[in-house]
Amino acid sequence: MGDVKLKLIDSHPSCVALAQNRPIGAKRKTVVVTGGAGFLGSYLCTLLVDAGHIVICVDDLSTGRMSNIAPLQGRVNFTFMQHDVVNPLDVSGPVDEIFNLACPASPPKYQIDPIHTFKTSVFGAINMLDLALAQGARILQASTSEVYGDPEISPQPESYTGSVNTVGPRSCYDEGKRAAETLFHDYHARHGVEVRIARIFNTYGPNMSPDDGRVVSNFIMQALLGEDLTVYGDGMQTRSFCYRDDQIAGLMALMAAPLGTVMPINIGNPEEFTMLELAHKVLNLTGSEARLVFRDLPVDDPRQRRPDISFAKRYLEWQPVVSLDEGLARTTAYFQNELLDMKAPVLVGAE
Repeated sequence: MGDVKLKLIDSHPSCVALAQNRPIGAKRKTVVVTGGAGFLGSYLCTLLVDAGHIVICVDDLSTGRMSNIAPLQGRVNFTFMQHDVVNPLDVSGPVDEIFNLACPASPPKYQIDPIHTFKTSVFGAINMLDLALAQGARILQASTSEVYGDPEISPQPESYTGSVNTVGPRSCYDEGKRAAETLFHDYHARHGVEVRIARIFNTYGPNMSPDDGRVVSNFIMQALLGEDLTVYGDGMQTRSFCYRDDQIAGLMALMAAPLGTVMPINIGNPEEFTMLELAHKVLNLTGSEARLVFRDLPVDDPRQRRPDISFAKRYLEWQPVVSLDEGLARTTAYFQNELLDMKAPVLVGAE
């Protein structure tokens, strides 16, 4: 187990070493990844497949994209199942691990059908926990920093219980994830299911959909298309942005760790930026001369977000290594290629 963690840390930021060098004698696992066609899930599937594990990718394609997993199609150790986790999942044969990543994470996406979003978090958690119980599998829940709501303290430690509106437009996601954490805790306490809970902070990177709706993709796409950048509120609200590779490395470290606790663990980048700082970084990176256009702040939009990752650093030996500037450059290059594939006009950015 220790060898796995060391390889994970040493392989940052790409995780390639872990994917290509499964320790000699390590068990070949069967891993279920729900939300596996999403931008995080598809990268996780790729690493697991490249490491030689048998991967069952589950996605209803409501926000996931087949193009994200196209390179994996045809691999003998990869299977795709189009399935909504609101319904029970039947998997033939043994399962060793489950990564439950299913649920839209972008406010514009999860607010399209808030009831289904809530069902995805709650029924999906129950169905995946039942599968883990039946299979004797270890299961990881992708929770979120949104469980902290609009926080009254910063940075946010795992012990902070949050300040969440239970009846707002974001509640379907925030409260759904909080309920899922409760279910994971109770399945462990009542049935002994081996669980892990990761509180994911704002994540970005390649394989995001151009119309994802979160701030990083919005700013980059607007800049590349020569459109004005939309800033909500006064732009002084903050976020902490974690690059995809760092995020997945953290999730894999958490899944592999022999922890004796079921407490949630923050997985995010503690560097904090205002929306105005992010907007100017994107403008400088792309060479865009677009203006900033200000709009009203959405209801319940958090004013601040910054993780305390002391626990992850101490017990997982994990911390992010990709800077925001480097991550934005990689993500911008990805979206430029996406636009070229779509034959859309691209604003050529500065190097």
